[in-house]
Amino acid sequence: MDAEAAKLLGAGLAISLGAVGPGIGLGLIGNAMLNGVARNPEAQGRMFTNMILMAGLTEAVAIYALVISILLIFVA
Repeated sequence: MDAEAAKLLGAGLAISLGAVGPGIGLGLIGNAMLNGVARNPEAQGRMFTNMILMAGLTEAVAIYALVISILLIFVA
């Protein structure tokens, strides 16, 4: 395996493994929000605000993985 192939393989692994966790996390956040609203509809506004905040923080991890993958492709 030459260096270019190893670099591209590493970049692919970085984004694929780095996006699995946030994908699962976003699904769990959405599930918890729906369960919470089903149990207590009056608190939907506060739960929605917290859900958006947590989804943004979770999505940031996937964006970091994307940045690392792009850096591996073009810099390494």
